[in-house]
Amino acid sequence: MRLDAPSPCLEADEVKTTHVALLRGINVGGKNRITMADLSSVFVAAGCGGVRTYIQSGNVVFEAAARTASGLATAISARLEQDFALRSPVVLRTASELAEVARGNPFLSRGQSEDIAHVMFLADLPDPAAARALDPKRSPPDAFEIVGRDVYLSCPNGIAKTKLTNAYFDSKLKTVSTGRNWRTVMALLAMTAA
Repeated sequence: MRLDAPSPCLEADEVKTTHVALLRGINVGGKNRITMADLSSVFVAAGCGGVRTYIQSGNVVFEAAARTASGLATAISARLEQDFALRSPVVLRTASELAEVARGNPFLSRGQSEDIAHVMFLADLPDPAAARALDPKRSPPDAFEIVGRDVYLSCPNGIAKTKLTNAYFDSKLKTVSTGRNWRTVMALLAMTAA
């Protein structure tokens, strides 16, 4: 083996892909306040590159190697609590996973307005039995559909009035969720392509 040749293993480890971090409850209602510069610095310190934020509510686009990304959600949450006394769950998606979310909205494919579309991003794949046990009539006229680790929402009266909340999905599906409106989903998708 030549010493000056790059190691195939090291080369594969260094391939970086684009990811989106979705933090729950950042700068909402005067709580969990953090500047986007401070939030970006946490991701840079964790080994991420090309860190960019979108609006003030905990949306971060970044590049990372697979080994960096693998434990990143837990590491970022711990660092935010340690350095800023913030408790904020972090949910990650790759750029390609976010593109699948954008293509797969069942409500939009039926002609519903983007203005009432939201997505709850789940940290884990829910147990199928728990997903089937969710009450489809919990918050009429609101509706939801689960596709993989994503819960698509249609909320005609607005997200503030729905009973389809983080607390509901977290408790019933035994995972962590964070929601975004459709405009934010599409803005983040555009950032992953830039």
